Amino acid sequence: MNNSVDTVSRDAWATRAGFILAAVGSAVGLGNIWRFPFQVGQEGGAAFLLIYLLFVAAIGFPAMLVEFVIGRYTNRNPVGALAQLGRGLWGYVGWVFIATGFIILSYYSVVAGWTIRYTIIGLQDGYLADGAAAESQFLDVASGLDAIFFHAVFMAVVIAIVALGIKRGIELAVKLLVPAIIVISLGMALYAFTLAGASDAYSYYLSPDFGVIASNWTSILPAAAGQAFFTLSLGMGAMITYASYLEEDRNLAEDGAIIVGFDTAIAFVTGLIVFPILFTAGVDPADPGPGAIFVSLAAAFGDLTLGWLIGAVFFATVAIAALSSAISLLEVVVSYLIDEHDIDRVTATLAIGGGLFVLGLPSAWDLVLLDLFDGFADQILLVLGGLLLALFVGWKIPDLAVGELKKGIGPIDSWGTLWVWLIRVPVVIVLVISLALGILGYVEFLQDDFIPWLEG
Repeated sequence: MNNSVDTVSRDAWATRAGFILAAVGSAVGLGNIWRFPFQVGQEGGAAFLLIYLLFVAAIGFPAMLVEFVIGRYTNRNPVGALAQLGRGLWGYVGWVFIATGFIILSYYSVVAGWTIRYTIIGLQDGYLADGAAAESQFLDVASGLDAIFFHAVFMAVVIAIVALGIKRGIELAVKLLVPAIIVISLGMALYAFTLAGASDAYSYYLSPDFGVIASNWTSILPAAAGQAFFTLSLGMGAMITYASYLEEDRNLAEDGAIIVGFDTAIAFVTGLIVFPILFTAGVDPADPGPGAIFVSLAAAFGDLTLGWLIGAVFFATVAIAALSSAISLLEVVVSYLIDEHDIDRVTATLAIGGGLFVLGLPSAWDLVLLDLFDGFADQILLVLGGLLLALFVGWKIPDLAVGELKKGIGPIDSWGTLWVWLIRVPVVIVLVISLALGILGYVEFLQDDFIPWLEG
């Protein structure tokens, strides 16, 4: 029996597959399909991919186990979990996760709304091959009343699923959504393999230039760390919350490896889809910015035979992936109200969902404001949350953490010691460096983009 005190009856996963698919669904989202390609393009192609994969294995997997043991041991949301285990300021660390999840979902829903609109565009009028026209089309979709409407549509769907609970809502949804993402992604990768630009795209995506790493490591390192945490749903409380619904006999290391493996594979496959399409259409993959993948891909689809259909399928897949992640982010904050304030699920979901919609309105109105929220969450809050949790588990409660990890695995003395020291030293060092560089990068964004926008 876990060392927690239940104030209300908590839900639980009906099956192991339900938990794994939910965690995979949380990890597989806009981070894989929207963010990952433009991060690869922006940070030097295969050079970024190599560092990102190293981060996932050496930092992401150990950090995921940290969140798992905290969640399962306490059966609590991030705030309740850290308040139960921590003393003094440590007891307040959970609020970092609540704030991160809240901020991310506010603009995440806006971007997900773009994917719905782009799916409809493909089925109605098709995509515009001309770059300038494609950019104008994106600006119409990405800001103003159009963006607000589809932000509202997406948030309404997320609210409906989370309000139904773990078994009838989240678990049922992910059992449909995640297999669909996998099947469609593999089919589109096979299609992309047949395109004329595939060979050059694979060279760009799979052959790292170590000179790029050496010259741009101050940019690549925080970007790779932020991407690894974003795509694995770490640092935002989702994995703590999902693990809090687990039974004690689950093998956390095995489940974590499966989740990390699926998430990384889908991100990798997304690159095999996107870059052949861009290279075939002659579009520069290094074009930066969160909207670039929409502009560039839409223009590329406009140049392809049956591009309207391929594009509609692609953007629909992105929308499905976004939904599977968004429900986990909403559940983080909803579980806090249920656990700590004894509020019923439907009321909590409606209240938080409504607040998220309002907070997302600035991001839906102007792209600079979306960048403001995204940079703060991705480069600072995600990494900060991961760093604080690593310090807490690695140095304050290592014996408790190893003991919880053993449940469902058996004796892991040497392996558990290795895990703790990975958390204590390399994970902490990398996250400290990434956080410092991320703060510097965010300050630069404020000076170069946000302040001129305010003054203009």
